[in-house]
Amino acid sequence: MAESNQSSIVSQRPIVVVSNRLPFSFQRTTKGIESRPSPGGLVSALGPVLRKRGGTWIGWPGIEIREGEQISPRGEAYRISPVLLSDMEINRYYHGLSNRTLWPMMHSMPGRARFDHREWDTYVRVNQRFAEVAVAEAAEAGLIWVHDYQLMLTPTWIRQAMPDKRLAFFIHIPFPPYDVFRVLPWDRELLRGLLACDLIGFHVRSYAQNFLDCVERSLGARVDREALLVEYGDRTTRVGAFPLGIEFALFESLASEAPKARPAEHKTILGVDRLDYTKGIPERFHAFERLLERYPQHREKVVLLQIAVPSRSQVAEYRALKREIDEIVGNVNGRFATADWSPIRYLYRSFSQQRLAAAYRDADVGLVTPLRDGMNLVAKEFVACQVDDPGVLILSRLAGAADTMREALLVNPVDIDGTAEAIHRALTMSEEERISRSSALRRREQRDNVDAWVDSFLRSAVGARASLSPFTDKDFSAWLSDFIESYRLALFLDYDGTLCPLQDHPSQARLTPRMRRALDACAERDDTDVAIISGRALRDVRSIVGNERLSYAGNHGLEMSGPGMPDFTHEDLVHYRVRAEELAEDLKELSVDGAWIEAKGPTLTYHYRPVPDNLRRALVERAHEIINQAGYQACDAQCAVEARPPIGWDKGRAVLHVLRTRYGPSWSESIRVVYVGDDQTDEDAFRFLAGLAMTFRVGSADTPTAAGRRLPDVDAVRALLTWLGRR
Repeated sequence: MAESNQSSIVSQRPIVVVSNRLPFSFQRTTKGIESRPSPGGLVSALGPVLRKRGGTWIGWPGIEIREGEQISPRGEAYRISPVLLSDMEINRYYHGLSNRTLWPMMHSMPGRARFDHREWDTYVRVNQRFAEVAVAEAAEAGLIWVHDYQLMLTPTWIRQAMPDKRLAFFIHIPFPPYDVFRVLPWDRELLRGLLACDLIGFHVRSYAQNFLDCVERSLGARVDREALLVEYGDRTTRVGAFPLGIEFALFESLASEAPKARPAEHKTILGVDRLDYTKGIPERFHAFERLLERYPQHREKVVLLQIAVPSRSQVAEYRALKREIDEIVGNVNGRFATADWSPIRYLYRSFSQQRLAAAYRDADVGLVTPLRDGMNLVAKEFVACQVDDPGVLILSRLAGAADTMREALLVNPVDIDGTAEAIHRALTMSEEERISRSSALRRREQRDNVDAWVDSFLRSAVGARASLSPFTDKDFSAWLSDFIESYRLALFLDYDGTLCPLQDHPSQARLTPRMRRALDACAERDDTDVAIISGRALRDVRSIVGNERLSYAGNHGLEMSGPGMPDFTHEDLVHYRVRAEELAEDLKELSVDGAWIEAKGPTLTYHYRPVPDNLRRALVERAHEIINQAGYQACDAQCAVEARPPIGWDKGRAVLHVLRTRYGPSWSESIRVVYVGDDQTDEDAFRFLAGLAMTFRVGSADTPTAAGRRLPDVDAVRALLTWLGRR
């Protein structure tokens, strides 16, 4: 009930929309900077919501704002908050990483992608700036709604600054399969950025399933494909399919009111697209050419009218595409044109909604054949405008719209012969079949319009927060059964934050009876060896666990002992015991506001968990400075700074020492390794064991990890040990 009441309150609060562009376009005139509303479904969909609930729209204004200039669109009931970007940033973030890398990758065209680390660095910085503006505007907001591929990292910093804020994302383009997405050098960072959200929306379920595959295989996230849930560390994200609709009533009205054209001398096949290589315009022209070859009865009786809206002319690939299309049009018209007829009319310019609606209405065939498309609203606009004698929609089955617009003639756009056959069928289709198909399409698009899309998404975004059920044997069996079957298991475990929750003071961190039973069950197996690898002193961790069947590594592996291996102390430690005492004295100046120093022989740890958040940064920076000046390495841990001797030793090297000592140089032929830890110090082991072991990072989803999988908390670790003990 409490969650339901909270959701109701959230649904009435203001909303913050974050998108690449503002809902206004700005231009510099002699009177200063002037604005006008931008066209497009997103503006028409979200504008009424913002006017009703209040809030802010955040985005780039489209021009570089000079010093002293102001932008202030008038007459809106919601705020406009611009993110100011330089021409260099737009070139690298927008024209570069967004459109030369992410756009082709998301459309499953990796061969067209360019990978430039300078553009990636700019993308990161710009996304962070969008997040900073969003955080500044969102104190009273019930929801922050981020849009599209240009801002896939933005949720990362919003979540860090506002851990409890409702945060949602919608991707307006396709999401590719795992084998394509993993080509990106930054695939894991982008996935983690999206998983900072409570809800991620896609146009169709297949894109959502692709995303689930990616987060499971790239990040080791736990997924529920039926419920469309992702558990990554301590956070659960809901994933959903929300097919975007159009302003159906607007296009229907425009088509009804547009002046009637005089009776056409030819049947018209209509294509309307941005000039983009994903839209399949060359393939469409080749299919039309094949139609004229195979069915000469259509010559001088039909015209292909292609409206191509200029797009991204700054990008070389788009300029090359325009040249290719110009050549194809010239070739086809050169082959088939007569004195009174040209088969292709190619218009390279923008059209108003009114003129488009009339063109849709008067066309006999709507030819919508992208090679890949997130949804494709042209298909829906064509359907809405069939207010008279209806035309036939031919639709690429590779567009998201094909998932619901089943009454269209679906084609594979690269199958030139198949598309030509579909065009012939559409041109010769009976009136009864045309009416039946058009009526079914119109009913659905009228119902599932843009307002229904907004309502559906917002209901999910402010609903009860998602959570997966607790881990079961089925989960661990799926991850580990094949991996460890017929092998001896070497199980390595961190202690604090892994076997017991982190406490204000390490002395309070004790194993629960249930965790101790699970740990003992693993140690009692004849085919399993268990080792605890901790930052605590060896004597401390050994006494607190108290099971002599286990091996123990203290001080991150600088000291080790256990059955089947001789006691080990790193040979260089003798030089650091006195220096550690001196370092402890130097750090005493930082023992304020609850911070304290844990002496561990040759190493020490500066703990600052009790320190108020606003005081931590200065103390941590000073601790790093003192530790480094003393000739130690300062390493960040969970609310602590570790002072390690600079002798090239860490948990990764400690694991290797144990494996080689206990099982010999060829240990990997007979041993399977599982490592579980929650700390930055465990990352050394995760990196070393990559490809050699099954590794688990416990806790927060906000921290990047080299581990193969995530576990949310200590309870999940106990469930894992219970399964390992009784498998």
